[in-house]
Amino acid sequence: MAATMTVIDPRPSPLTRYLLFAYALLIIYASLHPFSGWRDQGVSKFAFLAGALPRYITAFDLVTNFAAYLPLGFFALLALHPRLRGALALAAAGVAGCFLSLALEALQTYLPSRIPSNLDLATNGLGAFAGAGLALRFGVGLLSGGRIHALRHRWFLAGGQYDLGLVLLALWLFTQLNPETLLFGNGDLRDLIEHPPAALHPAEVFIQMEAAVAACNLIAVGLFLSGLTQNDRPLRRLLLALLAGALALKTLAVGVLLKAQNVFAWLTPGAVVGLACGAGVLMLVMALPRVARLALAGLLLMAATVLVNLAPANPYLANALQQWPQSYFLNFNGVTHLVSLAWPFVALFYLMLLAPRQAGEGRASPDKL
Repeated sequence: MAATMTVIDPRPSPLTRYLLFAYALLIIYASLHPFSGWRDQGVSKFAFLAGALPRYITAFDLVTNFAAYLPLGFFALLALHPRLRGALALAAAGVAGCFLSLALEALQTYLPSRIPSNLDLATNGLGAFAGAGLALRFGVGLLSGGRIHALRHRWFLAGGQYDLGLVLLALWLFTQLNPETLLFGNGDLRDLIEHPPAALHPAEVFIQMEAAVAACNLIAVGLFLSGLTQNDRPLRRLLLALLAGALALKTLAVGVLLKAQNVFAWLTPGAVVGLACGAGVLMLVMALPRVARLALAGLLLMAATVLVNLAPANPYLANALQQWPQSYFLNFNGVTHLVSLAWPFVALFYLMLLAPRQAGEGRASPDKL
């Protein structure tokens, strides 16, 4: 009997490099948010290194700083693999995380709303080294011929362009942590432009708009996912997993905002109708050729973005936001808001590049559900 051998892929993983790049951008934005009031305060940008420890130290701050850099170290080591291995890769990934934290703490010297801290630098560095250690212990084996590697190539099309699509789907899941939006609603630009005078609307209008936003986005993201999968793979499990993950994250975000007893406040009549209609239509349009699905996904993303910007404000959510103590979550909320705002436009640009490529490759057969 021939022995079964695991094939090890010696090439660097584009997926981990895309994840590292995306996560590093999120760290940079969160560390420098709100990007206003820059000025020289007459203090050396590295003075915090020799300064005293912060007067007030909370376990929440320590854990948050450690946890924020844990994925950074994890992705950094995987992005270095296989060019660097073992202790050398661990040291390089951890030191890279420390240098990023050092640069961001130094830049915070120029932001009156931020306070650079040697303790933050230390906990960030520990998080980066811990993440790199976890990647060295568990991640490399999963990446190089392991279970995650096998699932990635069994379920999804091969190539860096499809890895980029998977990263965009991960960022879409991340946008569900923004408690300020309608269900699946991204691309709200109203904070960047002048607000029109407030108008009263019947409750039916809000229900209809919320249902349309949820349905269009659900169909668009489902079609987006289908454009990345292998032709011979059934999609139902992947779609259900993506939907379940999104709803779980939305529940978590609303729970933090509205306290535990209101974790399902997002499950409004409009959201229920949108989920039901979107799921039903998605099952029907999945039989379209792959390129047609990508084109339809782009059209629905545009439609959903327009609807988000036209939808009346939810007074219940607006009242909850005013009462929400954002001190601990201000930077994180700024990141989720930015990603939510930009996601549909980046995804649409990606679909515009992917559809012609798939048309040229002749992948136009319907997927199995």
